[in-house]
Amino acid sequence: MAEALAIAVGKYTYVHEVGKGPPEAIDAHHIVVRRSREKGFNLCLFTLILFAYPTFLLFRQGKLDTLHLWSLVIMALLMRLFLKKPVKKESVLILPAFGVQLETQYGSGKTVRQFVPISRILKPVLSECVTPVTCYWSLSLIIRGEEELMLVFKELRPPVKMLAPIWKALCAAIECGECTETIT
Repeated sequence: MAEALAIAVGKYTYVHEVGKGPPEAIDAHHIVVRRSREKGFNLCLFTLILFAYPTFLLFRQGKLDTLHLWSLVIMALLMRLFLKKPVKKESVLILPAFGVQLETQYGSGKTVRQFVPISRILKPVLSECVTPVTCYWSLSLIIRGEEELMLVFKELRPPVKMLAPIWKALCAAIECGECTETIT
């Protein structure tokens, strides 16, 4: 029923699925974050070290003072920060006759969806973003009646190698003649 193509670069995996059948094909592009086991091990080691210090002082002094209680509170907050898995997958579903649906799936199971009708999309834009610290590529949509660009991937920063096929599919869906340039 559906063809799938997958490309893995760094911590991201790009999956392209093309649904076949009437009335028109649904073109699904997914960017999946690959999790490493090393991160989990480092988190456990970090937690053990943070928990060991107040525990050691408790046994050494026989009581906990406010400094040690605050270190436990900070440890709990850091654990919550590190254990939170922000984004699991971001997807672009292109329905050529209707529009584009942007999905973000979080590690908690929450999914945020946003639908943009094809008639409101003027043009997809692939741009390079430069900051004092880093440089990355971004895929945005120019929306009719909006002053700002709409980011396609709001949380993730996939490489241009993964963004280019999505950009080309968006151009083909909105039939924009200016989107025939080649991306290296």
